[in-house]
Amino acid sequence: MSKTQEAAHRFFASPQFAVVGASQAQAKFGYRILAWYHTHSLPVTPINPTRPTISLPSHTYPTVASVRELAAPADTALSFITPPPATLETLKAAKEVGVKSVWLQPGSFDDGVLAYAQRNFENAVAGFDEGTVGENGND
Repeated sequence: MSKTQEAAHRFFASPQFAVVGASQAQAKFGYRILAWYHTHSLPVTPINPTRPTISLPSHTYPTVASVRELAAPADTALSFITPPPATLETLKAAKEVGVKSVWLQPGSFDDGVLAYAQRNFENAVAGFDEGTVGENGND
């Protein structure tokens, strides 16, 4: 198993998940990734500072405005779909509240953001050249 696969496996071992940059716009990755968690029956919270809810065809999720509002941040793995400057700002807040695992989706990080995530979190996944995998990190 590659280091990235091991990191993905640890990420999906989290009991809860949140999507930073979740979107109501179906064409955006923030919507697609939220829908992926929903489709896989994973407990997910959308993080969006401007919308009170995000609706999928079969479920409406209440949002939180920031990682500081998560009910159990130390038990929540974060998936990022934000531009690098917003990702870095949110990573700093995530560190403060005890988040342990982050997944930086393609486009959400640059070299500086990646270095910060790798230095400050127990587990950090950056993109995934082999494609997004299932909830156990092997599918």
